[in-house]
Amino acid sequence: QVQLVQSGGGLVQAGGSLRLSCAASGRIFNHYAMAWFRRAPGNEREFVATISPSGETTYYADCVKGRFRISRDNVKNMVYLQMSSLKPEDTAIYYCATVGAGSALASPSPSDSAYWGQGTQVTVSS
Repeated sequence: QVQLVQSGGGLVQAGGSLRLSCAASGRIFNHYAMAWFRRAPGNEREFVATISPSGETTYYADCVKGRFRISRDNVKNMVYLQMSSLKPEDTAIYYCATVGAGSALASPSPSDSAYWGQGTQVTVSS
């Protein structure tokens, strides 16, 4: 079993930066691909970024490509999402999650993710 605890987030002006962190417990953390999803008010949960178990492969949603960067530290059992050039439309609750074994790394389905962080609010003001 994996437990995920998130930190970071908050309020930032448009154009600013934030870093989200996700601390994982469990000895098999490095067996999982990891993802960040987000849910804006009134919207479904959507894919933001994924990273392979080794950290060598990453994927991003088109709307964040070039602005966000996902990374992981398998020694510290951490996953990060560095967000830059933030826009008001990035406002959402952000979640880290494991990627389901049956999910494509490039477009994971939230319904396939077994383990979730508690979510953290990111608000970008214009």
